[in-house]
Amino acid sequence: MPRYKDEPPAIRVYTVCDESKYLIVKNVPALGCGDELSRLFGSYGDIEECKPMDYEDCEPFTDVYWVKFRQVNNARFAKRKLDEFVFLGNRLQVSYAPQYESLSDTKEKLEGRRKEVLARLSRKPCQYLNDFSWEIQWVYGSYPRNTGEFQHISHNADSSSMTRVTSDKVWHYF
Repeated sequence: MPRYKDEPPAIRVYTVCDESKYLIVKNVPALGCGDELSRLFGSYGDIEECKPMDYEDCEPFTDVYWVKFRQVNNARFAKRKLDEFVFLGNRLQVSYAPQYESLSDTKEKLEGRRKEVLARLSRKPCQYLNDFSWEIQWVYGSYPRNTGEFQHISHNADSSSMTRVTSDKVWHYF
């Protein structure tokens, strides 16, 4: 459904508990197109199962499918790309289905997220500086070098003098 120009876009934030490797796909045309739907979702990662569901609240002439991915990341990517995707003339409605997770699935998902967060936190400061080197260059007139150090360009009248600053000291500017 199109939104009006003055209407803000709807934004939904998902927590790790909301996300799941199980997806429910609504509004699939009732044309026996399960194989095509499976191939479409399979292009975003390995699928363990894709099967039709008995769902009372579906629209006439449409089916509801249950899709199980091997990894949560693949399901997350597929949901982001295929929600509101037009498939054989119908706009798909893709939602997470964490209610189908077993205890081991939930444990695996939470452990995976914990490792992901720890990996982000254990990055060294110079890795962050490489990610944001354009900001440093714009704000401080610095540029990254292959040695892991930064040169700060002097803005004095004598522009030929340059001061070398190590990456550890650059963080003090922030």
